Amino acid sequence: MRILFTGVGRRIELLQAFRNAALVLNKDLKIYGADMAGTAPALAYCDFTRRVVAMKDPGYIQNLLDICIADHIDLLIPTIDTDLLILSENKEQFEAIGTRVMISAPDKIRICRDKNNTSQFFVDCGLHAPMPVNDWKEYKSGFPAFIKPKDGSSSINAFKVENEEELEVYAGQVEDYIVQPFVSGREYTIDIFCDRDGEPISIVPRERLQVRAGEVLKTRIELDQTMIEEAKVLCAAFKPCGPMTVQLIRDAEGIDWYIEINPRFGGGAPLSMKAGARSAEAILKLMDGEEVEEQKVADGAIYSRFDQSVCITEGKGQIKGVIFDLDDTLYSEKEYVRSGYKAISDYLGGGYEERLWSFFEAGKPAIDELLKELGRQNEKAEALEAYRSHKPDIHPYPGAVEVIEELMSKGIKVGIITDGRPEGQRKKLEALGLSVDDVIITDELGGIQFRKPCDIAFRIMTTRWRLNPTDIVYVGDNPAKDFQAPQQLGMRSLWFKNEDGLYYAEGTMQFVNNINEFAAILTVQEG
Repeated sequence: MRILFTGVGRRIELLQAFRNAALVLNKDLKIYGADMAGTAPALAYCDFTRRVVAMKDPGYIQNLLDICIADHIDLLIPTIDTDLLILSENKEQFEAIGTRVMISAPDKIRICRDKNNTSQFFVDCGLHAPMPVNDWKEYKSGFPAFIKPKDGSSSINAFKVENEEELEVYAGQVEDYIVQPFVSGREYTIDIFCDRDGEPISIVPRERLQVRAGEVLKTRIELDQTMIEEAKVLCAAFKPCGPMTVQLIRDAEGIDWYIEINPRFGGGAPLSMKAGARSAEAILKLMDGEEVEEQKVADGAIYSRFDQSVCITEGKGQIKGVIFDLDDTLYSEKEYVRSGYKAISDYLGGGYEERLWSFFEAGKPAIDELLKELGRQNEKAEALEAYRSHKPDIHPYPGAVEVIEELMSKGIKVGIITDGRPEGQRKKLEALGLSVDDVIITDELGGIQFRKPCDIAFRIMTTRWRLNPTDIVYVGDNPAKDFQAPQQLGMRSLWFKNEDGLYYAEGTMQFVNNINEFAAILTVQEG
């Protein structure tokens, strides 16, 4: 399943929620992140990153369509307000190419993009809302008041004003504003998630205990039944597709004043997910046509958030450790495949190596095709065992042993982190005769869920070595999975652009074409 998030920005918690949902549900998920500058921190948590033109660019939709076609995107999820209307208006174009867009109807998006319409919508639903005016001279509802952009978000250019003189000043500074009575009280967000028909799956009110620049830093889950029932009224009228975030203020008299609707995942939505409203899991289930059961939410749970950094552009510094990938980085995996085919051929009676290789080069399941051709399909288990248990005839890439020995002679730690069946990977290491400080076969940690891009193996090796991640370089060949964990941890990384590798792909990171180029780079950086 492939999901593209537009405007990923700082939405690391959201991406982590989807990653964890895929792990829990045992689903194969690839996350794509779209960003205009290519420097958003959340990109480090995506499997693939895609540069896009600005949302206001006339070619923005076609840009996204081209990405969805090329990458076979199953679902597109917008995360910022400015994307919502244009994606909603073009939803059918995406669905025509097989990409669903988790977005509400255009007429509903327009309600949210104009605060005048938003307030009227709340009132039409029978709820309380501070009614706005569009000219400060017409404001007659007393002070303090509140002025903000008509289509704003994240509390940008939103100000509390104490008197008419202040209001006049701010009115000259805020473009296309509204003015409304200031409501004092406890601030709440309601995280709502609905199915494609707008039927609510989860409704989670939470108090905003601490806020910075419009985004919650500390929150308390509060399953208030009045708010839940009011949210159901909103859902019935709005029919949101997927996530919706509603903001309100409860005053001293207990009246709920509704302020804003955002038909997308709010910045604090992952906090409701952690409390039990697992909308990321719900999305993955709905995409596969599965039913979503009732979710139990931890009422009263308090969550506090913090900032964390990721490295976007690597600097230079002393190297104290180097971690290598194994397959197609220190030796040719195609050589291993040929060696395994010889073992299968020997089991079958000999003379079948080239036939297996021709199937392999044609992109076909070689073992299945050969056994079918021979009429020996019932021997697949034995053929696979011959492949997996054979002693491989493989050799290190030229220069690999010398580079490792040189690094270790200088006191630099050297390790290998590799995915795969432990027995097979151990036999490869034995055949290659590589001597390093540490080897971690991720499957030995507890199963295939520990394979890259999971970061646990990297954390273990860093802890063993007692080194800072910034002093370690990781070398691998597969941009699709190798570099996500090192980048998140702050390691430097180097891509072995192995055009003969099984998983060769284009990429943008710093690369070398052979191991000797890597040695030269290490000499410069270490010096």
